[in-house]
Amino acid sequence: MKILVCTSNVPDTTTKVKFKEDNTLFDDSGVQWIINPWDELALTRALELKEDAGNSVDEVSVINVGGAQTDATLRKALAIGADKAFRIDACAADAYYVAGQIAAYLKENPFDIVFSGIESSDYNGSSVGAMIAEFMNYSGVSSVTSVNIEGDDVILYRAIPGGKQKIKAGVPLVAVVQKGIAKEPRIPAMRGIMMARKKPLEVMPAKEMEMLTKSVKFELPKAKGACKMIDAGHVEQLVELLKNEAKVL
Repeated sequence: MKILVCTSNVPDTTTKVKFKEDNTLFDDSGVQWIINPWDELALTRALELKEDAGNSVDEVSVINVGGAQTDATLRKALAIGADKAFRIDACAADAYYVAGQIAAYLKENPFDIVFSGIESSDYNGSSVGAMIAEFMNYSGVSSVTSVNIEGDDVILYRAIPGGKQKIKAGVPLVAVVQKGIAKEPRIPAMRGIMMARKKPLEVMPAKEMEMLTKSVKFELPKAKGACKMIDAGHVEQLVELLKNEAKVL
């Protein structure tokens, strides 16, 4: 059984966001790029499944749609433990386009299970995984917090309002995973980093495909106002501020 983990190349969460060219482009100068946190947890769980002798997972690969600057994060995924890495050489500017490119690869190179993080930490679109399932006509399960394999079946738990739902599914399958899928991401060891240099990273040209959306302009959120300290004895002033300024009453 083979697992493919979809990965996004995103700015580190401590990045100070800036834009350029009249706020039409993200300014990536000096940005530290990382594996999207939800994708990294998905990779961790995939590797845990491979290491479990009780199931038939024997290969874990990662895939990314992006330019050459994403190779570093793919190499990190290999260092963490992925067996192979694939990069589709294209700008990942549209969720439909990204999902379509990954689906085109899957049609020529089938996998049993596809993991996708619930969203990327940059655009938070939450749509690529579901689109891949639709493109491929695979079973798709969202909000997945647990994945186990029992024989030929995949046992999943997904978060629902007020509880969780247990699902048994066959393969091929797309699992859109979220917090809880793994306790914490793995940190590559020195041995893994050295081995990653010898593991295959295949770069493929993009398929001809239309993008359905385009970012026209970006805008930073308004700066937060200064904190106002109210004396404990002035309850009336606090109520007035909450009512007329904060407008929460």
